[in-house]
Amino acid sequence: MMLRASCALLCGLIAAPADLLAQTFASRPLRMIVPYPAGGGADVVGRMLAQKLSESFGQPFVVENRPGAASNIGTEIVARAAADGYTVLLVGTNHTSNVNLFRKIPYDPIKDFAPVSLLTTASYVLDAHPSLPVHSVKDLVALARAKPGQINYGSGGNGLASHLGMELFKRMARIDMQHVPYKGGPPMLTDLLGGQISVGYDNIITSVPHIRSGRLRALAVSGARRSPLLPEVPTMAESGWPGYDVSIWQGLLAPAGTPETTLARLQEHTVAGMRNADTRERMAALGADVVASTRQEFAAFIKAEIDKWAEIIRATGAKLD
Repeated sequence: MMLRASCALLCGLIAAPADLLAQTFASRPLRMIVPYPAGGGADVVGRMLAQKLSESFGQPFVVENRPGAASNIGTEIVARAAADGYTVLLVGTNHTSNVNLFRKIPYDPIKDFAPVSLLTTASYVLDAHPSLPVHSVKDLVALARAKPGQINYGSGGNGLASHLGMELFKRMARIDMQHVPYKGGPPMLTDLLGGQISVGYDNIITSVPHIRSGRLRALAVSGARRSPLLPEVPTMAESGWPGYDVSIWQGLLAPAGTPETTLARLQEHTVAGMRNADTRERMAALGADVVASTRQEFAAFIKAEIDKWAEIIRATGAKLD
């Protein structure tokens, strides 16, 4: 009788509906690794989502900033984490460009991760310090051609989209500007505001307040369309470089091998949190569009982005050791 009872219990567990088994997930605190410095655009999105996930799961969702090596440090942490859904990764453009920028990276951007959802997309804004005598992209190009190598521009770091986007622009405009890499967008923005560098490609989320105050001059946005936050600022394409389109995005990944039921719950809660009216309003105020995709859509997006950046990296010759 005991044997029959044990077999019946085992069969019952095997046959238990997937959604019932998934209810055991999120029974303890979770963490989100953000491989970028605190205060940047990615960090803002990550913390906003973490707050919503904490509320919906009823568990603390702790954000850990692990910047460095063009996001490789934080990304490797999650690639090696237990595949139980309790550690997730906020990713951006680096996740799809690093594979072609570095000779070797300590993870596979596709095989080592399970997509959860594409969260947001936004544009960079090309900012100039008011002391630089330019009021448009064409002005900047003319000045850079007159003073080759004498104008410096800052980015959030080697290999970031802010770096690659500017290198692509330099190639298209046939100009020479000196790159000054920083360890993240916030320190770059600090030096741009202080005049230590003349030009910066910054996340629109963090630049807008300084543009509105007059401490920075916006020359163009990097995406395919104008930003509702800066409707008077043209796109790079409108400024004379058709076809130019460099957008930034954030998405959520889990370690590969995470149970499907757990991934489904993560995606469900993530989409609900991002589509919340409060989140949409806050994201719109920061110049970001909420996407909140399916897992399959995000997987296809990642593959397309890897191909896109591979082409840009080949065209610009950008490489990192």
